[in-house]
Amino acid sequence: QVEPVESGGGLVQAGGSLKLSCAASGRISNSYAMGWFRQAPGKEREFVAALNWNGDYTTYSDSVKGRFTISRDGGANTISLQMNSLKPEDTAVYYCSAGPVMSRRTNLYPYWGKGTQVTVSS
Repeated sequence: QVEPVESGGGLVQAGGSLKLSCAASGRISNSYAMGWFRQAPGKEREFVAALNWNGDYTTYSDSVKGRFTISRDGGANTISLQMNSLKPEDTAVYYCSAGPVMSRRTNLYPYWGKGTQVTVSS
């Protein structure tokens, strides 16, 4: 079983920064893509950012492009999400995902973490 585990969430003021990390353990291929999604209360889970297996290709949602950076972080199945210039509308539970294809679609990622809360105060 593959299990991504997120860390690094918390409370920050608008304009501040946070860095999320995710390590995927278990029987996971080193060629897996990984991504970040988020879900705010009462809303559907939405795509944030993703990268391919070696980090050469990345993609971002329009709402975070230029403020967030996704990257491979040391181990083959360890990624981070550097979040700068945070806004109150970034408040959500952030989920790490892993799967064979880099995608913006939730249904193409078979493996999900339990999530970490990010709260941005105004």
